[in-house]
Amino acid sequence: MKSVTEGTAMKCYECAKQGKDVDAVATCVICGMGLCMDHAIRENLPVVDIIDWGFGKEEHRYPVDIPRFLCSSCKSAIDIRKKEQ
Repeated sequence: MKSVTEGTAMKCYECAKQGKDVDAVATCVICGMGLCMDHAIRENLPVVDIIDWGFGKEEHRYPVDIPRFLCSSCKSAIDIRKKEQ
């Protein structure tokens, strides 16, 4: 008996727009777009706690970052936002 999901792997959206059939290896954490190895942008997300002691804030950065994957559109939007700050 075949599985319901057999043969229905998520495909890379960017490749599909170009007429290619390439399996996705990641999804964009912002928009959920399927991405192949060529289109996935991997970044590290720092883990930071900000503790408000009532007389000042203390920032604690953890030694290990969390990996995240982005598509090129969301990466561009984040970069623009960072420049505006």
